[in-house]
Amino acid sequence: MTTPAPASRHRPALALVGAAVAALVLAVAGLVFSGAAEASAVLDPGAVVRWGVPLVTVVADGAAAVTIGALAMCALVLPYAGRGDERRRPRVAVDGAAWSLAARAAAVAAVVWTLASVVRIVLSYARTSGRGLGEPTFGAELAQFVTDIPVGRAYLVATLMTAVLATVCVAVSTPTAAALAGVLALAAVIPIALTGHAAGAEGHNLAVSAMWLHIGAISVWAGGLAVLCLVARRLGTDRGPAVRRFSTLAGWSFALVGISGLVNGGVRVGSLEDLVTTDYGLLLLAKTVMFVVLGLIGWVHRRATVPAATDRPGAFWRLAAGEVVLMGAVIGVSVALGSSAPPVPQDPVSRPSPTQEITGYPAPPEPSALAWFTEWRPDVLFGLLALAGIGVYLAWVYRLRRRGDHWSLPRTASWVVGLVLFAWVTSGGPSVYGVVMFSAHMIQHMLLAMVVPIFLVVGAPITLAVRALPARDDGSRGPREWLLATVHSRWARFFAHPGTAAVNFAGSMIVFYYSPLFELALSTHVGHIVMVVHFTAAGYMFAGALIGVDPGPSRPRYPMRLLLLFATMAFHAFFGVSVMQATTLFAGDHFGRLGLPWGVDALADQEAGGAIAWGIGELPTLALAVAVAIAWARDEDRVTRRTDRQADRDDDAALAEYNAQLARMAERDGAAR
Repeated sequence: MTTPAPASRHRPALALVGAAVAALVLAVAGLVFSGAAEASAVLDPGAVVRWGVPLVTVVADGAAAVTIGALAMCALVLPYAGRGDERRRPRVAVDGAAWSLAARAAAVAAVVWTLASVVRIVLSYARTSGRGLGEPTFGAELAQFVTDIPVGRAYLVATLMTAVLATVCVAVSTPTAAALAGVLALAAVIPIALTGHAAGAEGHNLAVSAMWLHIGAISVWAGGLAVLCLVARRLGTDRGPAVRRFSTLAGWSFALVGISGLVNGGVRVGSLEDLVTTDYGLLLLAKTVMFVVLGLIGWVHRRATVPAATDRPGAFWRLAAGEVVLMGAVIGVSVALGSSAPPVPQDPVSRPSPTQEITGYPAPPEPSALAWFTEWRPDVLFGLLALAGIGVYLAWVYRLRRRGDHWSLPRTASWVVGLVLFAWVTSGGPSVYGVVMFSAHMIQHMLLAMVVPIFLVVGAPITLAVRALPARDDGSRGPREWLLATVHSRWARFFAHPGTAAVNFAGSMIVFYYSPLFELALSTHVGHIVMVVHFTAAGYMFAGALIGVDPGPSRPRYPMRLLLLFATMAFHAFFGVSVMQATTLFAGDHFGRLGLPWGVDALADQEAGGAIAWGIGELPTLALAVAVAIAWARDEDRVTRRTDRQADRDDDAALAEYNAQLARMAERDGAAR
């Protein structure tokens, strides 16, 4: 066994102390530089509150990063010994001690995150209201703040979610539990992202998505590296695999942090002049320089220290310790940035039009054939998802080609077309006009649920991934293991079952449009994201049950597939007709009060939307029916060829046995007579 003495000698865990000190020092320096903690001329809550809010935010953000990073390390990076579960026992010898320590670190950090969040609520209200902590009515006012004021409610929801997370983390004992806890941790960041800069500005949705990506990615990166340093002395034989895997994870995080940071900066800084002449711009420049330095350190890691992490770990741990300290400084500067006013005003428009007041955006130009392709409102979350999906798929195809394997060009083209169409539907004309016109929304919905999934299913991404991704044998779960575990899970088998998929595909439309969920998706960014994910996934599972080739639940015979398709589409047509005949507006408080400058009869537009829901489904239905028929014919041909080859090998033994059986039956009948 390779001794962990080098890690012990360099004591990389001490870098966590340096990171905490750097975060606090840089936060204080940034606040002094920007003047964000200076006393207010009116209703000043006191120095304890002014300085307490950003400093407790440093603690909360640092604890959040360690929590998310530790859970990511347990779910994706660290070898797992699989104690107590024979099915998860590794096929090679692993140490496994680092995994247990990382899980405990996640639990402790989640508790600290929760406590810091509670303190932040109290201090944030004091700063917002200008009330001192000792005021007689402070408690009652604080209760009203967390129940009636949007910012206070967001802080309360985030705190409750972190409290639940802390409870869950105590019970984390498997990679699956770590992954589920990690999803909850990332969800707990959403309320905080909703309360940041641009919470009421025109770029709210873009800023919220970018901020969530930014916080999540930097938490995985910084927190993961901090945990790697923390468990360094217990890595033992797991050191090499853990370092290599974390290097890949850090590379993805670096890209996400850079892109989301660029978007955030664009929303808050109006020009290059603001970047160099304002305190906010200078702090942003300082953070950018640190980010570039971190990127250079990461490049050195990948080129020099990661390959030698097993044999000569000293250089890696020294560089990693410096990187952790610098990351702590970045968190400190980020907190100072969050406490400072950006150059571009982030307050709601003072006299918005009805359209802008309801949707958060000015009214788009009157729709035309050209406008559907020229009007864009980028969604950074779905745009990056589409871009990453195309890039990763092509990388997998290239990996197969390099080792001499074949992958279908039509399947590749289908996947790329599907994701390009997905990006246009979520960021182009259908997205722009979908929030102001029911008919446009229905076009967006039908494309997401009925057109995009067909292209994606034909691309067979799971089959490609299983062939291209390397397998692990040390008890940890990489992308291939997580993909197969998800596909073969009970939940996936249930929702991807042909009957369930058909009911979900058709029935969820009724539930969605005939309930408050529709208006929630129109009025909230989180609701819109859930809508896009749900209907795309529902369409994908339904199309997969009919024409998919990827691993999954057993599919019905081809006649049943056609019957299932036509029955579902008949229900879909019924839905379209019901919308056409409706005499009241769906989401009437939304579509009925927009006051679009180019004028829209909302009820007539809704009738057109029902016709679209009915008519636009015909072409995808026909395409699916043709695809099922072709697959049926090909399956029959394969069965025939297989039978013919078997007959050639055994001189048609099956037919001879059948004829012999008929002869024996005839003999028995003759004897009976």
